[in-house]
Amino acid sequence: MTPEERFEAIIAAEEKIEPPDWMPDAYRNTLIRQIAQHAHSEIIGMQPEGNWISRAPTLHRKAILMAKVQDEAGHGLYLYSAAETLGVKRDELQTLLHQGKHKYSSIFNYPTLSWADIGTIGWLVDGAAITNQVMLTRCSYGPYARAMVRICKEESFHQRQGYESLIALCSGSPQQKAMAQDALDRWWWPSLMMFGPHDTDSTHTEQSMEWKIKRVSNDDLRQQFVDMTVPQADYLGLTIPDPELRWNEERGHYDFGEIDWDEFWAVVKGNGPMNRDRVDHKVAAWDEGSWVREAALAHAAKRAESAA
Repeated sequence: MTPEERFEAIIAAEEKIEPPDWMPDAYRNTLIRQIAQHAHSEIIGMQPEGNWISRAPTLHRKAILMAKVQDEAGHGLYLYSAAETLGVKRDELQTLLHQGKHKYSSIFNYPTLSWADIGTIGWLVDGAAITNQVMLTRCSYGPYARAMVRICKEESFHQRQGYESLIALCSGSPQQKAMAQDALDRWWWPSLMMFGPHDTDSTHTEQSMEWKIKRVSNDDLRQQFVDMTVPQADYLGLTIPDPELRWNEERGHYDFGEIDWDEFWAVVKGNGPMNRDRVDHKVAAWDEGSWVREAALAHAAKRAESAA
Protein backbone atom coordinates (compact mmCIF):
# COMPACT_ATOMS: atom_id res chain seq x y z
CA MET A 1 0.00 0.00 0.00
CA THR A 2 1.39 3.39 -0.99
CA PRO A 3 1.45 6.28 1.50
CA GLU A 4 -1.36 7.93 -0.45
CA GLU A 5 -3.49 4.80 -0.29
CA ARG A 6 -2.86 4.38 3.43
CA PHE A 7 -3.84 8.03 4.02
CA GLU A 8 -7.10 7.56 2.11
CA ALA A 9 -7.79 4.29 3.95
CA ILE A 10 -7.40 5.97 7.34
CA ILE A 11 -9.77 8.76 6.33
CA ALA A 12 -12.34 6.31 4.96
CA ALA A 13 -12.18 4.17 8.11
CA GLU A 14 -12.96 7.19 10.33
CA GLU A 15 -9.61 6.79 12.06
CA LYS A 16 -7.12 9.54 12.91
CA ILE A 17 -4.15 10.87 11.00
CA GLU A 18 -1.34 11.34 13.54
CA PRO A 19 1.79 13.57 13.29
CA PRO A 20 4.19 10.80 12.16
CA ASP A 21 1.82 9.64 9.40
CA TRP A 22 2.33 10.59 5.77
CA MET A 23 -0.14 13.24 4.62
CA PRO A 24 -0.53 15.31 1.45
CA ASP A 25 1.03 18.76 1.59
CA ALA A 26 -2.36 20.30 0.85
CA TYR A 27 -3.90 18.47 3.83
CA ARG A 28 -1.09 19.67 6.11
CA ASN A 29 -1.34 23.26 4.85
CA THR A 30 -5.14 23.30 5.23
CA LEU A 31 -4.80 22.15 8.82
CA ILE A 32 -2.10 24.72 9.61
CA ARG A 33 -4.27 27.49 8.17
CA GLN A 34 -7.40 26.38 10.03
CA ILE A 35 -5.79 25.57 13.38
CA ALA A 36 -3.74 28.77 13.34
CA GLN A 37 -6.82 30.86 12.55
CA HIS A 38 -8.63 29.13 15.39
CA ALA A 39 -5.74 29.72 17.81
CA HIS A 40 -5.40 33.37 16.78
CA SER A 41 -9.14 33.83 17.35
CA GLU A 42 -8.90 32.51 20.91
CA ILE A 43 -6.05 34.89 21.74
CA ILE A 44 -7.46 37.98 20.00
CA GLY A 45 -10.87 37.14 21.49
CA MET A 46 -9.47 37.80 24.96
CA GLN A 47 -9.32 41.52 24.18
CA PRO A 48 -13.00 42.54 23.87
CA GLU A 49 -13.89 40.70 27.09
CA GLY A 50 -10.73 41.59 28.98
CA ASN A 51 -11.72 45.19 28.37
CA TRP A 52 -14.53 44.72 30.92
CA ILE A 53 -12.74 42.85 33.73
CA SER A 54 -12.01 46.05 35.64
CA ARG A 55 -15.58 47.30 35.10
CA ALA A 56 -17.61 44.20 35.95
CA PRO A 57 -20.64 45.14 38.08
CA THR A 58 -19.87 42.74 40.96
CA LEU A 59 -16.93 40.79 42.33
CA HIS A 60 -18.77 37.58 41.37
CA ARG A 61 -19.09 38.68 37.74
CA LYS A 62 -15.46 39.83 37.71
CA ALA A 63 -14.25 36.40 38.90
CA ILE A 64 -16.34 34.62 36.25
CA LEU A 65 -15.05 36.87 33.48
CA MET A 66 -11.42 36.49 34.59
CA ALA A 67 -11.80 32.71 34.56
CA LYS A 68 -13.34 32.81 31.10
CA VAL A 69 -10.58 34.98 29.63
CA GLN A 70 -8.03 32.64 31.20
CA ASP A 71 -9.81 29.70 29.53
CA GLU A 72 -9.44 31.40 26.14
CA ALA A 73 -5.69 31.71 26.68
CA GLY A 74 -5.59 28.00 27.41
CA HIS A 75 -7.52 27.25 24.23
CA GLY A 76 -4.95 29.19 22.24
CA LEU A 77 -2.18 27.17 23.90
CA TYR A 78 -3.83 23.82 23.00
CA LEU A 79 -4.32 24.91 19.42
CA TYR A 80 -0.85 26.36 18.84
CA SER A 81 0.52 23.11 20.27
CA ALA A 82 -1.63 21.13 17.82
CA ALA A 83 -0.36 23.29 14.94
CA GLU A 84 3.25 22.65 15.98
CA THR A 85 2.74 18.91 15.45
CA LEU A 86 2.41 19.77 11.76
CA GLY A 87 5.94 21.17 11.63
CA VAL A 88 5.26 24.88 11.99
CA LYS A 89 6.83 26.99 14.74
CA ARG A 90 4.66 28.99 17.10
CA ASP A 91 6.78 32.11 16.62
CA GLU A 92 6.23 31.80 12.88
CA LEU A 93 2.47 31.77 13.37
CA GLN A 94 2.71 34.85 15.59
CA THR A 95 4.70 36.69 12.93
CA LEU A 96 2.15 35.84 10.25
CA LEU A 97 -0.66 37.14 12.48
CA HIS A 98 1.22 40.35 13.31
CA GLN A 99 1.94 40.97 9.63
CA GLY A 100 -1.70 40.53 8.70
CA LYS A 101 -0.98 37.40 6.65
CA HIS A 102 -3.04 35.19 8.98
CA LYS A 103 -6.68 35.85 9.85
CA TYR A 104 -8.79 35.35 12.95
CA SER A 105 -12.56 35.27 13.40
CA SER A 106 -14.25 38.42 12.09
CA ILE A 107 -16.42 38.62 15.23
CA PHE A 108 -13.57 39.94 17.34
CA ASN A 109 -13.29 43.12 15.30
CA TYR A 110 -16.38 44.65 16.92
CA PRO A 111 -16.29 46.80 20.07
CA THR A 112 -17.82 45.88 23.44
CA LEU A 113 -19.81 48.99 24.35
CA SER A 114 -21.67 47.87 27.48
CA TRP A 115 -21.67 45.16 30.13
CA ALA A 116 -24.55 43.49 28.25
CA ASP A 117 -22.10 42.82 25.41
CA ILE A 118 -20.20 40.41 27.67
CA GLY A 119 -23.28 38.27 28.29
CA THR A 120 -24.24 38.48 24.63
CA ILE A 121 -20.79 37.34 23.52
CA GLY A 122 -21.11 34.35 25.82
CA TRP A 123 -24.59 33.55 24.53
CA LEU A 124 -24.16 34.22 20.81
CA VAL A 125 -20.44 34.14 20.01
CA ASP A 126 -19.61 31.15 22.19
CA GLY A 127 -22.88 29.54 21.10
CA ALA A 128 -21.84 29.91 17.47
CA ALA A 129 -18.37 28.62 18.33
CA ILE A 130 -19.81 25.50 19.92
CA THR A 131 -22.06 24.89 16.91
CA ASN A 132 -19.03 25.15 14.64
CA GLN A 133 -16.57 23.29 16.83
CA VAL A 134 -18.41 20.22 18.11
CA MET A 135 -17.93 18.60 14.71
CA LEU A 136 -14.17 19.25 15.04
CA THR A 137 -13.98 16.71 17.86
CA ARG A 138 -14.38 14.21 15.01
CA CYS A 139 -11.76 15.87 12.80
CA SER A 140 -9.57 13.39 10.94
CA TYR A 141 -6.39 14.91 12.43
CA GLY A 142 -5.85 13.47 15.89
CA PRO A 143 -4.16 16.33 17.81
CA TYR A 144 -6.77 18.84 16.62
CA ALA A 145 -9.70 16.55 17.42
CA ARG A 146 -8.40 15.81 20.92
CA ALA A 147 -7.77 19.48 21.70
CA MET A 148 -11.34 20.28 20.68
CA VAL A 149 -12.87 17.90 23.23
CA ARG A 150 -11.79 20.04 26.18
CA ILE A 151 -12.29 23.32 24.32
CA CYS A 152 -15.91 22.47 23.51
CA LYS A 153 -16.64 21.55 27.13
CA GLU A 154 -15.30 24.88 28.30
CA GLU A 155 -17.05 26.84 25.54
CA SER A 156 -20.31 25.20 26.58
CA PHE A 157 -19.79 26.55 30.09
CA HIS A 158 -19.05 30.00 28.67
CA GLN A 159 -22.26 29.93 26.63
CA ARG A 160 -24.35 29.03 29.69
CA GLN A 161 -22.63 31.69 31.76
CA GLY A 162 -23.37 34.35 29.13
CA TYR A 163 -26.99 33.31 28.84
CA GLU A 164 -27.39 33.37 32.64
CA SER A 165 -26.00 36.90 32.66
CA LEU A 166 -28.60 37.97 30.11
CA ILE A 167 -31.39 36.32 32.09
CA ALA A 168 -30.34 38.51 35.02
CA LEU A 169 -30.38 41.64 32.86
CA CYS A 170 -33.69 40.82 31.20
CA SER A 171 -35.25 40.15 34.61
CA GLY A 172 -34.05 43.48 35.94
CA SER A 173 -35.04 47.07 35.23
CA PRO A 174 -36.39 48.30 31.88
CA GLN A 175 -33.04 50.00 31.36
CA GLN A 176 -31.17 46.74 31.86
CA LYS A 177 -33.41 44.89 29.44
CA ALA A 178 -32.98 47.69 26.91
CA MET A 179 -29.22 47.33 27.28
CA ALA A 180 -29.54 43.61 26.53
CA GLN A 181 -31.67 44.30 23.46
CA ASP A 182 -29.16 46.85 22.20
CA ALA A 183 -26.36 44.28 22.55
CA LEU A 184 -28.39 41.66 20.66
CA ASP A 185 -29.10 44.19 17.90
CA ARG A 186 -25.38 44.80 17.41
CA TRP A 187 -24.07 41.23 17.78
CA TRP A 188 -26.69 39.16 15.95
CA TRP A 189 -25.49 39.61 12.38
CA PRO A 190 -21.73 39.44 13.18
CA SER A 191 -22.49 36.15 14.99
CA LEU A 192 -24.07 34.73 11.83
CA MET A 193 -21.01 35.87 9.88
CA MET A 194 -18.82 33.67 12.12
CA PHE A 195 -19.77 30.62 10.06
CA GLY A 196 -18.08 32.06 6.99
CA PRO A 197 -19.33 32.66 3.44
CA HIS A 198 -22.07 30.71 1.71
CA ASP A 199 -21.02 27.20 0.76
CA THR A 200 -20.98 28.18 -2.91
CA ASP A 201 -18.51 30.99 -2.16
CA SER A 202 -16.18 29.03 0.13
CA THR A 203 -12.85 27.97 -1.36
CA HIS A 204 -12.06 25.43 1.37
CA THR A 205 -15.26 23.71 2.53
CA GLU A 206 -15.60 21.01 -0.13
CA GLN A 207 -12.04 19.73 0.15
CA SER A 208 -12.04 19.97 3.94
CA MET A 209 -15.18 17.86 4.06
CA GLU A 210 -13.67 15.26 1.75
CA TRP A 211 -10.70 14.98 4.12
CA LYS A 212 -13.09 14.95 7.11
CA ILE A 213 -11.40 17.94 8.66
CA LYS A 214 -14.77 19.66 8.47
CA ARG A 215 -17.97 17.64 8.83
CA VAL A 216 -20.79 20.12 8.23
CA SER A 217 -21.03 22.96 5.71
CA ASN A 218 -21.07 26.66 6.63
CA ASP A 219 -24.72 27.17 5.68
CA ASP A 220 -25.92 24.08 7.53
CA LEU A 221 -24.06 25.16 10.67
CA ARG A 222 -25.53 28.66 10.40
CA GLN A 223 -29.02 27.17 10.14
CA GLN A 224 -28.41 25.00 13.21
CA PHE A 225 -27.36 28.07 15.16
CA VAL A 226 -30.42 30.10 14.16
CA ASP A 227 -32.78 27.23 14.99
CA MET A 228 -31.14 26.85 18.41
CA THR A 229 -30.96 30.54 19.27
CA VAL A 230 -34.40 31.89 18.31
CA PRO A 231 -36.24 30.06 21.14
CA GLN A 232 -33.59 31.27 23.58
CA ALA A 233 -34.21 34.88 22.52
CA ASP A 234 -37.98 34.32 22.94
CA TYR A 235 -37.39 33.09 26.50
CA LEU A 236 -35.39 36.23 27.28
CA GLY A 237 -38.14 38.39 25.82
CA LEU A 238 -35.73 39.89 23.29
CA THR A 239 -36.35 40.55 19.60
CA ILE A 240 -33.88 39.29 17.02
CA PRO A 241 -33.16 42.18 14.60
CA ASP A 242 -34.30 40.40 11.44
CA PRO A 243 -37.70 41.29 9.93
CA GLU A 244 -37.47 38.26 7.66
CA LEU A 245 -37.09 35.78 10.52
CA ARG A 246 -39.98 33.31 10.63
CA TRP A 247 -40.65 29.61 11.14
CA ASN A 248 -40.95 27.61 7.92
CA GLU A 249 -43.23 24.66 8.63
CA GLU A 250 -42.41 22.95 5.35
CA ARG A 251 -38.64 23.07 5.91
CA GLY A 252 -38.81 22.54 9.64
CA HIS A 253 -36.36 25.41 10.09
CA TYR A 254 -36.38 29.16 10.57
CA ASP A 255 -36.04 31.32 7.48
CA PHE A 256 -33.84 34.36 8.04
CA GLY A 257 -32.60 37.38 6.13
CA GLU A 258 -29.44 37.77 4.08
CA ILE A 259 -26.19 38.74 5.75
CA ASP A 260 -24.51 41.99 4.68
CA TRP A 261 -21.68 40.29 2.84
CA ASP A 262 -20.04 43.60 1.96
CA GLU A 263 -19.57 44.20 5.69
CA PHE A 264 -18.33 40.64 6.20
CA TRP A 265 -15.64 40.87 3.53
CA ALA A 266 -14.61 44.37 4.64
CA VAL A 267 -13.98 43.08 8.18
CA VAL A 268 -12.17 39.96 6.92
CA LYS A 269 -9.90 42.15 4.80
CA GLY A 270 -8.94 44.26 7.81
CA ASN A 271 -11.39 47.13 7.56
CA GLY A 272 -13.65 46.37 10.52
CA PRO A 273 -14.29 48.73 13.45
CA MET A 274 -11.51 47.26 15.60
CA ASN A 275 -9.14 45.40 13.24
CA ARG A 276 -6.25 47.77 13.64
CA ASP A 277 -6.67 48.12 17.40
CA ARG A 278 -6.85 44.37 17.97
CA VAL A 279 -3.67 43.59 16.03
CA ASP A 280 -1.76 46.59 17.38
CA HIS A 281 -2.61 45.54 20.93
CA LYS A 282 -1.51 41.98 20.21
CA VAL A 283 1.82 43.13 18.72
CA ALA A 284 2.44 45.45 21.68
CA ALA A 285 1.79 42.62 24.16
CA TRP A 286 4.13 40.33 22.21
CA ASP A 287 6.91 42.93 22.19
CA GLU A 288 6.49 43.87 25.85
CA GLY A 289 6.53 40.21 26.86
CA SER A 290 9.78 39.40 25.06
CA TRP A 291 11.76 39.49 28.33
CA VAL A 292 9.55 36.72 29.76
CA ARG A 293 10.20 34.45 26.78
CA GLU A 294 13.93 35.21 26.89
CA ALA A 295 14.09 34.47 30.65
CA ALA A 296 12.20 31.21 30.21
CA LEU A 297 14.53 30.07 27.43
CA ALA A 298 17.60 31.02 29.46
CA HIS A 299 16.28 29.11 32.46
CA ALA A 300 15.56 26.03 30.33
CA ALA A 301 19.03 26.19 28.82
CA LYS A 302 20.64 26.48 32.26
CA ARG A 303 18.69 23.50 33.57
CA ALA A 304 19.69 21.44 30.53
CA GLU A 305 23.33 22.41 31.06
CA SER A 306 23.13 21.41 34.74
CA ALA A 307 21.51 18.07 33.87
CA ALA A 308 24.29 17.32 31.39
